[in-house]
Amino acid sequence: MTDFAFVCTGVRADPYAAGPTLVFRLRISASEQARVHAMALRCQIRIEPVRRGYADAEAARLTDLFGERSRWGSTLHPVQFAQVAVMVPGFTGEVETDLVVPCTYDMDIASTRYFHALEEGEVPLLMLFSGTAFTGAGGFRVEPVPWDKEAVFRMPVKTWREMVDQHFPGSGWIRLPRDTMDALLAHRSRHALPSWEAAVEALLDAAGERTP
Repeated sequence: MTDFAFVCTGVRADPYAAGPTLVFRLRISASEQARVHAMALRCQIRIEPVRRGYADAEAARLTDLFGERSRWGSTLHPVQFAQVAVMVPGFTGEVETDLVVPCTYDMDIASTRYFHALEEGEVPLLMLFSGTAFTGAGGFRVEPVPWDKEAVFRMPVKTWREMVDQHFPGSGWIRLPRDTMDALLAHRSRHALPSWEAAVEALLDAAGERTP
């Protein structure tokens, strides 16, 4: 059996993607310079929030996910970020390839709320690999990529923010149920408000909760 090793060497925001997209750079090594004809690779990416510290403002924004800071000893569990697949072309010994991860700015998604809460520093990620490798120097055989293969990576928070700003510059995104959206539209029409921003600001003013 061929022994595989995985290392994530970097990440960048894709400026040409139709939607928010991160591109992770993977280095894959095969033991003893083995010949790999192709690899159908699957990768599950998890956020490991226990592996970094948090400022008070960040902790306050994470209350919805993990509760009060005093409870974090039992609530700071891993958060699922993405599950993607990539077809790795043939190589001998070692190769680098891109792992493309489509993202969302939907605040109903736990990973998005986590990223949005962070001000600076790095996001601790765990990448878990599986899949199928097609190997053999003089022939052809099929081998599984063992489930215990993983890589640790710390993604800069600024990379996430750069990606979001490319698609939502200076703004956010909220998904609402259709009946709530209809009610908000009716409120906007009744009061002749010029934009969605003005409609939300009017409601916040009425509730006395708008930040000056």
